[in-house]
Amino acid sequence: MQNWGQCISYRRYGYQSSGQAGFRSEFTRDYDRIIFLSAFRRLQNKTQVFPLPGNVFVHNRLTHSLEVASVGRSLGAITGHGIVDTYRDISEQDALFYNYELSGVISSACLAHDIGNPAFGHSGEKAISHYFESHKDKVVNNTVLKDLFNHEEWQDLTNFEGNANALRLLTRQFKGKLEGGHRLMYLTLASILKYPCASHEMDKSYMHKKKYGYFHSDKNAFEDIVSECKLVMEDGQCKRHPFVYLVEAADDICYRIIDMEDAHRIGILSEDVLQDAFLKLLMDLDDNLGRTKDILHKIGDANEAVSFLRAKCINALVNKASEIFLHNAEAILSGQFNHTLIDEVEKFCPGLKEITDISVEKIYNHHSVIEVEMAGYNVMSELLSVFVEAVLSENKTSIQKKCIQLIPAQYNLAYDPGSHYEKTMGVLDFVSGMTDGYATELYRKIRGIEIPSHK
Repeated sequence: MQNWGQCISYRRYGYQSSGQAGFRSEFTRDYDRIIFLSAFRRLQNKTQVFPLPGNVFVHNRLTHSLEVASVGRSLGAITGHGIVDTYRDISEQDALFYNYELSGVISSACLAHDIGNPAFGHSGEKAISHYFESHKDKVVNNTVLKDLFNHEEWQDLTNFEGNANALRLLTRQFKGKLEGGHRLMYLTLASILKYPCASHEMDKSYMHKKKYGYFHSDKNAFEDIVSECKLVMEDGQCKRHPFVYLVEAADDICYRIIDMEDAHRIGILSEDVLQDAFLKLLMDLDDNLGRTKDILHKIGDANEAVSFLRAKCINALVNKASEIFLHNAEAILSGQFNHTLIDEVEKFCPGLKEITDISVEKIYNHHSVIEVEMAGYNVMSELLSVFVEAVLSENKTSIQKKCIQLIPAQYNLAYDPGSHYEKTMGVLDFVSGMTDGYATELYRKIRGIEIPSHK
């Protein structure tokens, strides 16, 4: 991209026209559409970090997504005004977009960023990948499982990625559904393409290729977005849309700060440890630290004190992330920026690095988190073992035919013409869309641990 005007698109995926003007911005319409998606509602029973449910409130994927959207709106607004102030030659129409619309784009993309994540947090992704890798030699239709797929397809299955699944869920025409998926704006979709490459193109030396952003089956949708939003291509490889950095930063800010708050709520971190860590971060970023401490000393409630510091930390990180974005704007625009905004903050903010270290040591390796990971592996592996084999088998047993009836019609490709890959992706659409609770309940019933009651 050569200028900030080329970053903008007003077209909607799945529509031939850009739609009719109305009282609501098209990007506000995207936000509303995502809010009402059943897949978005299901995030309320999908693990963020700590086990669900509990008698003490912790964040789930839905509350996390809402908070990321809120932070993203602020980050988009600040950065949008900064772009207009910095680039005085920007057109009047483009200036209106950056002053008034960018915040809506970023908040909508933030709202959708986790919509493709399966049950049990990131361990759900690992469980799906592990199932295919560990069952590669399982015989199905007189052929080992791996040989039913080509290299690119097998890479998708053994490296299941929630980011790619989000794009699929938002753009795919499932059976009986409208063409164009949920028909979001191209720009919203481009803003969640954190890793604009295929599974066989991953390269951990590049930030934008550390993971992948689309499944082999959704290549056409990806290429359509790349073309419409004019994403930078270099040596045949696609670079991120500039707005992705803002969505990513909003997510990074929320989970780094709010995971600490949750850990305090459930007693993993003491108030002293958390306050010390947050104040160190503010010492690096906040010019008004003295005033912050004065207010903090007036707060007697521990949870209120933590909430106050959390808000101050998020505000400081939003301002610093926007500053770094604008400082590196040319590199970001040309696709040469190979960092995240928050990693750049961490380079000169020891307090943020300390928060990261505490999270790894005390939170992500806590026994309750590990227990969720272990449960996810067992539950997801069992469900996939049942449904993948049932769908792929050419000579289905009576019990396999019964199992197939449990798959919703929009995902059930067991008797449809199509490749083994497409049929398997239908199973993954079903299983990855489950909530923690539903997956666990179905697992218990399939295993005979719990006998279904008449409803």
